[in-house]
Amino acid sequence: MARVGVVSYRLGGVDGVSVEAAKWVGALSALGHEVTTVAGEGTAEHLVEGLSHRDSGPVDETALALALEGCDLVVVENLASLPLNPRAVEATYRALSGRAALLRHHDLPWQRPGGAGAPAPRTGTLWRHVTINERSRVELAARGVVATTLYNAFDLDPVPGERRATRARLGVGDERLVLMPSRAIPRKNVPGALALCAALGATLWILGPAEDGYEGELARLVETSAAPVIQGRPDGVGVVDAYAAGDLVVVASTWEGFGNPVLESVAHRRPLAVYPYPVLEEITATGLTFLDLSDVEGVLAELDAPDLARREANLAHARAHFDLADLPRRLAPLVEDLLAGSR
Repeated sequence: MARVGVVSYRLGGVDGVSVEAAKWVGALSALGHEVTTVAGEGTAEHLVEGLSHRDSGPVDETALALALEGCDLVVVENLASLPLNPRAVEATYRALSGRAALLRHHDLPWQRPGGAGAPAPRTGTLWRHVTINERSRVELAARGVVATTLYNAFDLDPVPGERRATRARLGVGDERLVLMPSRAIPRKNVPGALALCAALGATLWILGPAEDGYEGELARLVETSAAPVIQGRPDGVGVVDAYAAGDLVVVASTWEGFGNPVLESVAHRRPLAVYPYPVLEEITATGLTFLDLSDVEGVLAELDAPDLARREANLAHARAHFDLADLPRRLAPLVEDLLAGSR
């Protein structure tokens, strides 16, 4: 078995990259590998100065080299995908020189506003690229980068959360509570979620913080909203509790690399209203069906008379395509191929 380093701008948070990186850490450990985590911020085993996407100073490359010392394989989680911190990207590429590496891409720069002319991630003899959707794989191929698609995976039998206690903590009575289980940033389309809640007469619960300079805009939206808004997750309230407390999940995003709450809503047996962001087509192609964000009548009908058959059908399709229990088996061939090629 091998020693594997997992590197990212940040790890251990509630953002999608951190959540998915943790699943890969678990899968790699299940395969018998020794895993160490390295990041610029969060709860990684090694925190390296300058490696965070928020940092503007130099990277402590000595600390980065020491953190990766002895690693047979390095998994890079989105750090080489988005140039959020060019110094960190360059330092990571230097650390990967002569090493076997899996570069996992959750987003690509040209998929974001203003990134149309950005270069593709670099390639190396001992490197392999992995995307979390087919759209990104095709876009990389058009730029001369060969990649493999491995969809995100999910625990489809999560421990049930505390509904009544969580709603009591939030001060929510019998009114409808719509969960937006994400950060508040421009592409998450908070106005779309607020519009639906206003039409439903529901309260919107935004689980994550405002980031990327969106704090002022979010405050303005909340102040002028016709729907009540709850922000943040109280201490002691877990994500499973949030899903249990909500009557409806909303994913209003205009863009997602995957859209974890889509499958999380299936796992937690909650109805979902979703904006048709591009990658959603790949998810629904597996047979999953959801409510449309703009279909207020359809959402109201679901809340009044839940379609339990659809929820069970969605769960069956999710087990066939996105089950976390299958992740070690899906990941093993890539890892073994890289390790064999580096020996």
